[in-house]
Amino acid sequence: MTALEIEAILHRGVPLGAVWGVRVLSATAEEARLELPHDAALLRPGNTVSGPAIMGLADMAMWAVLLAGSEGRDESLTANMHVNFLRPCGPGPIIATARLIKGQGRSIFGEIAIRAAGASDVAVHVTTSWVRMATPR
Repeated sequence: MTALEIEAILHRGVPLGAVWGVRVLSATAEEARLELPHDAALLRPGNTVSGPAIMGLADMAMWAVLLAGSEGRDESLTANMHVNFLRPCGPGPIIATARLIKGQGRSIFGEIAIRAAGASDVAVHVTTSWVRMATPR
C-alpha cells in the first residue's frame, strides 16, 4: 500500500486526523512516519503543540504501521499508552516515527519518537500496547 492509501484509511477511521491535516509520509509493516502540521488551534501556552495533539498523533502513527502490515485491514485497539514529555516540540510541524516492537499474536507493542520537524532530539517518547481483535468466524 502507498502512504496516500494508508492516509486515506487513517482519515476515514480517525476523522480528527483529517481535520488536523495529519500526513502519512511513509509506512511499512515495521515503521511509519507521520507529520502533524502547524495549527494554532493545537498549541498550548508556551507556543508548543499540546499534549492531546501529540498523543493523538502517536496513536495514529502506530495504527499506520499496523495498517501497512495488514493491507489496510487492521482493527486493533489501543490498550495502553505511556507518554514521556522530554522537551517542548515547538509550534509544529512535528514528526512521529512509530516502530513495531512485537506484532505477532493478540498483544502488539510499539514505540513512537516525536520530534520537531528537522530536529534530531526526541521531544516525546511513547510506548504503546494494542490488542488485536479476533476475526469473526
